[in-house]
Amino acid sequence: MKRSCSIGLCILCIVLLTSVGYAQSYNGKTILFVDSYHEGYAWSDGIAAGIKETLAGTGVELKIFHMDTKRNGSEDAKIEAAKKAKALIEELRPDVVIAADDNASLYLVSNYYRDADIPFVFCGVNWDVTNYGYPYKNATGMVEVSGILQVLDKLKAYAKGSRIGYIASDAHTDRKEADNYKKVLNIDTTNYYVQDFQDWKDKFVQIQKEVDMLIIGNNASIKGWNDGEALSFVLENSKIPTGAIYEWIAPYALMGATLVPEEQGQWSAQTALKILDGTPPSSIRIVMNKKINLIVNQKIADALGIKMKEQDIQSADKILP
Repeated sequence: MKRSCSIGLCILCIVLLTSVGYAQSYNGKTILFVDSYHEGYAWSDGIAAGIKETLAGTGVELKIFHMDTKRNGSEDAKIEAAKKAKALIEELRPDVVIAADDNASLYLVSNYYRDADIPFVFCGVNWDVTNYGYPYKNATGMVEVSGILQVLDKLKAYAKGSRIGYIASDAHTDRKEADNYKKVLNIDTTNYYVQDFQDWKDKFVQIQKEVDMLIIGNNASIKGWNDGEALSFVLENSKIPTGAIYEWIAPYALMGATLVPEEQGQWSAQTALKILDGTPPSSIRIVMNKKINLIVNQKIADALGIKMKEQDIQSADKILP
């Protein structure tokens, strides 16, 4: 009995030592997360949460820099934000940089760190990375491909025709999203880009008469956006089936096929750890996101007078009452 306890204790010691060894193995290492956008933006917060969760207990010191290019979207502001990020990188000399979304790749990585010594892991780059010259010898990443095919497949069952509209803020990533519907998937959409909330409301009403189904794109750069007012407005003015590709837009749409930003953050942090272990970025293949959540919005269905198909209810990851 005494001998058994001794063996058990030894095994426990080995497990504890292994666990502590892993937790301490990255002590002194620094990862910098450069976010294209800002804290409080749901997508950025989700990526950050995935990174933090993955790095918790590893001993890595995580630093975060927000470029804030959603709220400050001028060309000069983006260039200046990239310069500030570069200055921070030169000061910190992090072991790995995680660069989230298109503007970080466009204005920071491709301009200053193509094939440089510092390794980069990008994520959230929409659809096509060749625009920024990837792959580089010092970079790998996860491409962001939306759930547009999934949501359109669902909407077609409730639409009276096949004409597709797309409304979003007038921002680089939102235009790139619609461009790739045609370029990559051969999906024709009538596109409406807006600057402010009043313009969005005006276009939303106009669209109801011009297409048979509508994709409601990102609202993050729309000046004066009001969540409560937007919900009341769509309930009153929706005449056609609507879809969302971002979870925070799902409350305004009949159905959503939405990305999971935590997936981008988790993969990026796991990849950064592989690089810290000695794996060259060039040997880690660029991948696409895999997770899509299906959302059904019963309130919008009621406003449209639509009875949702049982199979859509059963397959939904989330049902909004």
